[in-house]
Amino acid sequence: MQGAVRMELWQFGLIYILLLIVIAIMKKCKISQTKLLIVASVRMTLQLVIAGLILTYIFKNPRPLFTVGYVLIMIAFAIHRVLSKNKDINIRFKIGIGASLAVPGIAILLFFVGIVVGKSVFNPQYVIPISGMIMGNAMTGASLGVKTFRENFDGQKNKIDALLNIGVPPEKILLPFVNKAVETALLPTMNSMLGMGIVALPGMMTGQILSGTLPTTAILYQIAIMVAICTVVCLSVFGSLYIGYKTMINSKSQITA
Repeated sequence: MQGAVRMELWQFGLIYILLLIVIAIMKKCKISQTKLLIVASVRMTLQLVIAGLILTYIFKNPRPLFTVGYVLIMIAFAIHRVLSKNKDINIRFKIGIGASLAVPGIAILLFFVGIVVGKSVFNPQYVIPISGMIMGNAMTGASLGVKTFRENFDGQKNKIDALLNIGVPPEKILLPFVNKAVETALLPTMNSMLGMGIVALPGMMTGQILSGTLPTTAILYQIAIMVAICTVVCLSVFGSLYIGYKTMINSKSQITA
């Protein structure tokens, strides 16, 4: 098998024609998110170009400090993105979210690279892209889980107050909200797993095949990373909400926002 064909800049530029089609449709339908799409596209392009330059340097100078630093920046950004959407929660809830993203993410990354793949945990070729997939999905899962939990909680405050008034323990009231949020956060990952190989070839597998890796090898990597992603999403969401809901219960067994 041959490696991926080198793409020239003029060829790369052609892809933005597709974006113009999307913008035209949004304008025609009077969808108000045109500006957001343009900003997101420009930001994505700039961020990926910068990331590509940084990764090129790191791969040419594979020092543990660079690899660890890049991963820590990823984790910090993931935590920031989740917390920026939940600014009004209490500080202990925020700490719980941060810990639930960082600890499972690092643990699963070390297990995947060091034991499953059998490479050095400082090898940037494996650590950085795998940590990106793990932390990216953990961030998305935690954002969705916390959002679902808070929306359900806010939408049923009257019911919650009524249950508290008749003596139902706060833990028993809030745990179903946690369980529902975890289930909701896991659904995108599980749906993706159900459709893989039939509806679509996933990104990691496609990238490896384009680079010349045998499909059988790419399949093993993809299955392994999807199991890792499913696990980290579950642990991150459950950890965030399990710690978080406890911070909403005060010493008088009252539930606070």
